Amino acid sequence: MHLDQGNTAFVLISAALVLLMTPGLAFFYGGMVKAKSVVSMMMLSFGSLGLIGVLWVLYGYAIAFSNGGTKTFIGVDGWWGIDTSFLGLEAQVKDALNPTGAYPSLGFVAFQATFAIITVALISGAIADRAKFGAWMVFAGLWATFIYFPVANWVFNFTVADGKITDGGWIVKDLGVIDFAGGTAVHINAGAAGLALAIILGKRFGFAKGMSQPHNVPLTLLGTALLWFGWFGFNAGSELAADGSAAIAFMNTLSAPAAAMLGWIIVEKIKHGKATSIGAASGAVAGLVAITPACQILDPAWGLLLGLIAGVLCALAIDLKFSAGFDDSLDVVGIHLVGGITGTLFIGIFGRGVGAAFGYGWHQFLMQAAGAGAVLLYSFVGAFILGWLVEKTIGFRVKAEDEIAGIDTVVHGEEAYAFGADR
Repeated sequence: MHLDQGNTAFVLISAALVLLMTPGLAFFYGGMVKAKSVVSMMMLSFGSLGLIGVLWVLYGYAIAFSNGGTKTFIGVDGWWGIDTSFLGLEAQVKDALNPTGAYPSLGFVAFQATFAIITVALISGAIADRAKFGAWMVFAGLWATFIYFPVANWVFNFTVADGKITDGGWIVKDLGVIDFAGGTAVHINAGAAGLALAIILGKRFGFAKGMSQPHNVPLTLLGTALLWFGWFGFNAGSELAADGSAAIAFMNTLSAPAAAMLGWIIVEKIKHGKATSIGAASGAVAGLVAITPACQILDPAWGLLLGLIAGVLCALAIDLKFSAGFDDSLDVVGIHLVGGITGTLFIGIFGRGVGAAFGYGWHQFLMQAAGAGAVLLYSFVGAFILGWLVEKTIGFRVKAEDEIAGIDTVVHGEEAYAFGADR
């Protein structure tokens, strides 16, 4: 096979689009918190970008995509005995200098790095307004190492021959779960971890419905636009080729979030009498989350239905935190966990060639549920243990007085908005 410059460009551009999603997430989250903690909120995303980008090169890719050793840790090939050519990406650099495939494998390494970065950053929305930056960075490194990298191995590391998976992580190969772009490994994974951290850190002072309003709605809308734009690389790019499957994924990434946006604001209108811009933005993100695992296996009409259902369900799910008593500040659970589960299960009903609605039985649905449940449980328990260890050793939550005043100046020595004659 010779190098295909078109597919190489496609993979590299897709990686760049997905990387843009993390700054987009920073804007999306940043606009929804208090004005005095927006710097802190955005730094949780940028800190993830810096830390996970480094860990991915050092050993993250080696854990997630190693095929050289024995399965020594919950099905992960070669962990603790990793093929040393993976460390520092030695083999991938050699392939980049003399490619043997349609695109240099180093392009795939970069593409998957951006997935790891955004997944970790997503968790931070659950602990807005009250987390120490240093403690977050410690947790992020531990969670990426012990949770994300192994789960990425289970979901993304597989080999296809003659249209069949011949080798790979147990969730895809053994369970047969279909997850095209990361509904389990990214969204359910991050949503479950967000729930665990929200419980560990506890509620913000004054936690109640309407306790705080987004301080900068345009900032959140800008973040939504960047996220949606980058998501085309996330979903269509997961095909790793500029072909028909990528086109289907691209179309669904356009239409499903649009339908979800409508679903969310209809719920708002019925419940509160007003359709808000924050609701529209949240609905679009909920649709993007839900379509991620299913973007290539759904015809666009079913993608619209999934988006509408996800928009409605996620709009209702964000109130769970008040009835259940956990403070998921920016609705990571309501959007990413619920949306990720919805999209993953929807495949088992309406997936092309596998869905129960088309006469293929409920086997695929049950496997989708098993895979979603496995990732949810592993991530929640692991994040809870890691978060608890961080809290009991160096402390995860800022002091009460700092939280009430706003944590930007205390944690970072900066203000997002500086006013006055001396500025």
